[in-house]
Amino acid sequence: MDSSTAADPISALRDGDAAQTDAALEILSRVFGYDSFRGDQAAIIDQLAGGGDAVVLMPTGGGKSLCYQIPSLLREGTGIVVSPLIALMADQVAALEGVGIRAAFLNSTLDFHEAQAVEQQLLAGELDLLYMAPERLVLPRTQQLLHRAQLALFAIDEAHCVSQWGHDFRPDYLGLSVLAESFPTVPRIALTATATEATHRELTERLQMQQARHFVASFDRPNIQYRIEPKASPREQLLRLITTEHEGDSGIVYCLSRKSVEQTAEALVARGIPALPYHAGLDAAVRQDHQERFLRAEGLIIVATIAFGMGIDKPDVRFVAHLDLPKSIEGYYQETGRAGRDGQPSTAWMAYGLGDVVNQRKFIDTGEGSELFKRNARSHLDAMLALCETVTCRRVQLLRYFGQDSEPCGNCDTCLTPPSTWDATVPAQKLLSALIRLDRERGQKFGSGQVIEVLLGRDNPRSAQSRHEELSVWGIGTELSEKQWRTTLRQLLARGVVEAEGEYGVLIPGPNSPAVLRGEETVELAVDRAPQRAARGGGRRAAGGSRAADSLEPAQLERFEALRTWRTSVASEKQIPPYMVFSDATLVGIVQARPTTVSQLGGVSGVGAKKLAEYGEAVLEALPE
Repeated sequence: MDSSTAADPISALRDGDAAQTDAALEILSRVFGYDSFRGDQAAIIDQLAGGGDAVVLMPTGGGKSLCYQIPSLLREGTGIVVSPLIALMADQVAALEGVGIRAAFLNSTLDFHEAQAVEQQLLAGELDLLYMAPERLVLPRTQQLLHRAQLALFAIDEAHCVSQWGHDFRPDYLGLSVLAESFPTVPRIALTATATEATHRELTERLQMQQARHFVASFDRPNIQYRIEPKASPREQLLRLITTEHEGDSGIVYCLSRKSVEQTAEALVARGIPALPYHAGLDAAVRQDHQERFLRAEGLIIVATIAFGMGIDKPDVRFVAHLDLPKSIEGYYQETGRAGRDGQPSTAWMAYGLGDVVNQRKFIDTGEGSELFKRNARSHLDAMLALCETVTCRRVQLLRYFGQDSEPCGNCDTCLTPPSTWDATVPAQKLLSALIRLDRERGQKFGSGQVIEVLLGRDNPRSAQSRHEELSVWGIGTELSEKQWRTTLRQLLARGVVEAEGEYGVLIPGPNSPAVLRGEETVELAVDRAPQRAARGGGRRAAGGSRAADSLEPAQLERFEALRTWRTSVASEKQIPPYMVFSDATLVGIVQARPTTVSQLGGVSGVGAKKLAEYGEAVLEALPE
């Protein structure tokens, strides 16, 4: 490899006459440092590079970006990437520039002169990729600009945002149908990591991509271990997860409210765990700072509402924790998918309790929106509850939601420690009878607390005032403890045997209650398990360690840590995230290959031509003997 080819590998390829597939493989190897494509990547690239449209459903970490980056390099002109992620565009562009791709962005963070300079680069054919938000793309002025430029393709990232019934709707995406009308000869690719069959159909229709070729990869992320446990003291449970399994790891913790975000971040810091809050109530500059620090630091935890995370491309997030129930499986899947993008073992953990069910029902019932919107929200929640309460493989349940069949995974909590079940038909009948008697004989409806008090026959001012002790259902449930009743009630709510309605979450018999009351349906419920550590892939490591290096021998680990120290220094000097220098997985590959020449280093996966030219000698010097 001569120096001119290493400095500008893309130009060298464009000047050649290699076949399209060979050229794509050459770019993959020389620019990105990988030997082969994964899954449908090659077919998608061939479809787009040949001028065809594509709709791509591929899990987070599955390599979606390459599916439009490489065709943009193969075709003449500039690839336009439509993304809602203004806050991350600078990092995305920096990562591309780091491998020798000419990239830029147009968004509101640029002043007039900066934006004008980018526009001139576009018109001069000096850009391979240009990022912009959907609201900018549909402006008449932007449309006029694009008509004057040579365009390679349009890539619509996070395409599920066009679906009004999806989990992350963005109204600005609805205007993207203009691309089909205004640029009929420019190929388009729509990509998302989270789409049910219904969302898939809707985004195809709204983006006018009915003639596109569709690629649906498996949604399975086998490196992620899914675990859901009963909520007791959620912050203490979270601390146990971090200190026993993920000490020194980067992670994301999701909470429902801003107050909970702040309190959880403070609790982690108080225990010596580096953490930062992120929510919409913080000043925009603070949010941006916290996001950038999370991307650039190693071993930092971000505690956030769902306002955080879309498009986060940090490969070494080792765990995602939920302290509150997500509203939908799409949201849960997208959020948990931010763990383990590098393919290394990672954890998706959630603490879930009765209050989560009641609160989510209340938010839907008392929230704004049409009855159709609320019905859709209830359907999303029901599916999420079914995932939480399943006694079979969680991965099977998760993939089935996205229309895919699978076998039990052996790497989720229900596979590793199958839950015990018990016949809860009689307790369910007693609970329903208590609800009916309270309503008929006293004209009263209560939340879970008072209903359980009646079932246990406990005196309190509310029962005394209403003479509940005179009811035939008073004290009929003493065979279960209060904790067992709450567990039972949570599962009955998830199954529609009981419902919580209104602002106060009062309990009423659910749509599935008649068959239970008549004894026509047996109610099998799971016994709540005590919180457990991961059965495999866990274990303590030294602070700042990396799960990617768990398989290394002591001597190899020493070299790995030396490379991490070197990488941190380079990243700090360049003011970029460490993973933009090399990922942990690539550092492990270097340690295992133990190259002694630059040429040998170039054979390690993830070491492309530009990085080899820029860092090759320094890496060899940083490797201990």
